[in-house]
Amino acid sequence: MTIAGRFVEGTDYFDVENPATGEIYGRAPECSPAQLDDAMEAAQRAFDQWKDDEQSRRGCLLAAADAVEGALEDLASLITHEQGKPLAEARSELADACSDLRYFARLELPREIVRDDERTFVEVVHRPVGPVAAITPWNFPVGTAVAKLAPALAAGCTVVLKPSPFTPLSCLRLGELLRPVFPPGVLNVVSGGNELGAAMCAHPVPRHVSFTGSVATGKKISAAAAPDLKKVTLELGGNDPAILLDDVDLDEMAGRVFANAFSNCGQVCVAIKRVYVPERLYDDVVAALVEKAAALKVGDGSLEGVDLGPLTSTTQLDRVAELVDDAVASGAAVATGGRRVGGPGHFYEPTVLTGLEDGTRIVDEEQFGPALPILSYRDLDDAIQRANRTHFGLGASVWTSDLARGAAVARRIDAGTAWVNTHQSAVPGQPFGGIKWSGIGVEGGARGLIEFTDVQALHASKL
Repeated sequence: MTIAGRFVEGTDYFDVENPATGEIYGRAPECSPAQLDDAMEAAQRAFDQWKDDEQSRRGCLLAAADAVEGALEDLASLITHEQGKPLAEARSELADACSDLRYFARLELPREIVRDDERTFVEVVHRPVGPVAAITPWNFPVGTAVAKLAPALAAGCTVVLKPSPFTPLSCLRLGELLRPVFPPGVLNVVSGGNELGAAMCAHPVPRHVSFTGSVATGKKISAAAAPDLKKVTLELGGNDPAILLDDVDLDEMAGRVFANAFSNCGQVCVAIKRVYVPERLYDDVVAALVEKAAALKVGDGSLEGVDLGPLTSTTQLDRVAELVDDAVASGAAVATGGRRVGGPGHFYEPTVLTGLEDGTRIVDEEQFGPALPILSYRDLDDAIQRANRTHFGLGASVWTSDLARGAAVARRIDAGTAWVNTHQSAVPGQPFGGIKWSGIGVEGGARGLIEFTDVQALHASKL
């Protein structure tokens, strides 16, 4: 682990599995309560100087990007072996992380002069909130960590980071790489299970908890942070709908919709999780998606040519299988896939399901895996109502040949991000967050930077 700029051994260790083989790939340290106290105290000590040295912060973030870039192949291999995604996807995750570090290194916090006249000067500024507890998931271990670290550190906060116990090795390595980059205590990286996350939320030092993960855990974190009135940023689950309009170009659409549903083996919060298709296009859309699924090469992500890796855990594999089996028992048809892949590892065939209705579990719940339900509709207003009939509100997309019409439909969907003719896409400066049960607050862009600050109004009367 990395605590106060030093290498720290664990008092105990836990196994980390390679999901492609089912074998133990490595071991990670279990952070003790005393070590967590050390990390939090180091973050508190470092905060006083870090918050006031903007130029140093910018230089450190740029140096951090260079360090990650220089170790990209090493980190990509760690991600693939502990998480399962193909190496090309792991490299892309790290490239995005480097971009985030460089973007926030150059981003300035806004300052607003409310009044400046002969009597009064009023300025609104943003001050760093304090030490941050960052708790990250297993689907994008380094990418999600950096999406929290970069704005928090740029704002002047210090951080204690805990990665998922399923994928701790890449983040521990990240902490090791960045030890010489940041002053001691600015970035601390510890590892452990759910108990460690709960202890971080309840600890008196952090003033902000940033979490990405499940709705259930997000609710627990919000409750744990409440007694100390900590700020929280929660990016939680999604059940993103894609609505195809009757003028969609099927040749253009099929590959994009499929990629945005099955990338990272479907283990993406903001992946397409259900598709609504006009009745007259239904069979053609299903056939196009089945063709894409048949062309995928499923296997160990460390091997060349693999398109779809394993699910990261046996728990997630069992959940996907359970939801597909439930759908079939409820009358759905399997157009392709629908089975576990034999042999070692947590593999499941890319699956397309037809003949479903809203109310089926795999339509209403977040499957987080390579199984996609395709639903038909006659009336567009009805499709929009069905898409919105959920506790989730992370992302959604509309697919059409008429951009203006697509934008009009997208604005009617309850989602933190509404896309037209794409999904999961983002540009620098674009905020990302959910509504309803999909989250509180945003990441990305100036708004994501402001999340890690408190507002101060400076009001001066001129003598």
